[in-house]
Amino acid sequence: MAKLTTQYICQNCGSHSPKWVGKCPQCNEWNTYQEEIVEKVKPSELRMKQKRQKKQKTSVALNQVTPTQAFRLPMIDPELTRVLGGGLVTGSVVLLGGEPGIGKSTLLLQLAHDTRLEILYVSGEESAEQIKIRATRMGIDGSKCYIFTETNVENILEEAARVKPAIVIIDSIQTLHTQSLESSPGSVTQVRESTYTLQQFSKQSNVPVFVIGHITKEGSIAGPKVLEHIVDVVLQFEGDQHYHYRVLRALKNRFGSTFEMGLYEMVGNGLRPVENPSELLISQSSEALSGSAISAAIEGLRPFMIEAQALVSTAVYGTAQRSATGYDLRRLHMLLAVLEKRGGFLFANQDVFLNIAGGIRLSDPALDLALSIGLVSSLENIPVSNKWCFAGEIGLSGEIRAVNYVDKRIQEADRLGFERIFVPKNNEKGLKGKEYRIEIVLIQNVREVFEHVFG
Repeated sequence: MAKLTTQYICQNCGSHSPKWVGKCPQCNEWNTYQEEIVEKVKPSELRMKQKRQKKQKTSVALNQVTPTQAFRLPMIDPELTRVLGGGLVTGSVVLLGGEPGIGKSTLLLQLAHDTRLEILYVSGEESAEQIKIRATRMGIDGSKCYIFTETNVENILEEAARVKPAIVIIDSIQTLHTQSLESSPGSVTQVRESTYTLQQFSKQSNVPVFVIGHITKEGSIAGPKVLEHIVDVVLQFEGDQHYHYRVLRALKNRFGSTFEMGLYEMVGNGLRPVENPSELLISQSSEALSGSAISAAIEGLRPFMIEAQALVSTAVYGTAQRSATGYDLRRLHMLLAVLEKRGGFLFANQDVFLNIAGGIRLSDPALDLALSIGLVSSLENIPVSNKWCFAGEIGLSGEIRAVNYVDKRIQEADRLGFERIFVPKNNEKGLKGKEYRIEIVLIQNVREVFEHVFG
């Protein structure tokens, strides 16, 4: 028989210790070790178990492997389809993480709008009545969506075998437990074993599984790090609770790009996919204001226009404040240093506040140029035309570096009716032979662009 022993396991990284320790030597977190029951199998029993396996696997040469095209389930949600890389791959496990109340359950429940797919929605946190109330508010009929309130993995797999759904949704993985382990639900061993079991079910039955995961206060997905290695796709659902917009990003995707972004708007009846984010993320005001500049940004392969807002005012206290929302604060410090050294603008005794409109966070380096224009515009109190847009990365010597997909940025600006776009001169080769209605201004350094904009 297998021997039951106790071990102390870190709930953050999953490292083991025979005794309790205050600080984990692996992840350096405090008070994360908890005692759990571990089942040890004797080597003789393990060998007997391996002999009983019916199917033996052998190695095969790489040139003899026949590749097969992954079949994707089309979904009615265009933003989720975009982030997944063109659809949901059958037999895949997708992990969806996000803060409490951000809309993870709402996003996956909206899959029930598609009457072509039978969905098994497993809830370990809410009752069937609570899910029905939310579905009614969202206008979901749910004739092919089956609710199963269960936390036992073995019972879930039996129900999935009976219903034979097209998609299985688990809400959430931290509430599940398996009978093969004695530890409590939510522990590292239970989360890891439950995910392994769901992965085996998905691969054998070719049924995709959506798994909702909680996150820690640092913003990472709760549970062992191996959880993100087990699944095929890791999605992050983020956004500010004070804004209506939600952003869906792919942190890991074995079947597509990890740079795509999906945008949603939280409305009364659920999450509405935003197919044209440019019209929502730029100001609708007809009056040009100082401190505001439009950037032609790219997220993944998707171009859109976004408004960068800056406020520069005299510092009241001895030390000037620096604040950035939706943008890297260290990158802001670098831009201010370049503007002082290469542009001659003094920000040392000025409070600087930066904001990316819409409450979303971007890391596109082409935002540098628009942010710099907004900072100088607010410092000199000179408005910038809202019919102009900018795309360019600023180097430490003040040069404007080339950006990727410059043609897509120009096409998006042209489509939205902008009159002028400023792009790096190093991108000139990629524009030859193409005609646009918008005026294209090629620039080399920050002094040159400031002369064009501010005279």
